[in-house]
Amino acid sequence: MKEISRLKWRCRRGMRELDFLLGRYLEEDYPRVSAEEQEAFKAFLELPDPTIFSWVTGREQPPQGLVSEIVGKLLQQSGR
Repeated sequence: MKEISRLKWRCRRGMRELDFLLGRYLEEDYPRVSAEEQEAFKAFLELPDPTIFSWVTGREQPPQGLVSEIVGKLLQQSGR
């Protein structure tokens, strides 16, 4: 439970759109994904906001692999 609380805090980015997308992923997807994807999400949260925002808005493509899968899930949740 402590880890989830810490991750919730890290999902708060100061950009309402990112706060919503990251928080929703944490609640809906994170508990049921593989340990490998959970670790990738933790690393994803270390990225700067402009990088994440450019990926979820489609301005730039994320690198292939788990990061790309996470971005894909974020986009599905947003309806894009």
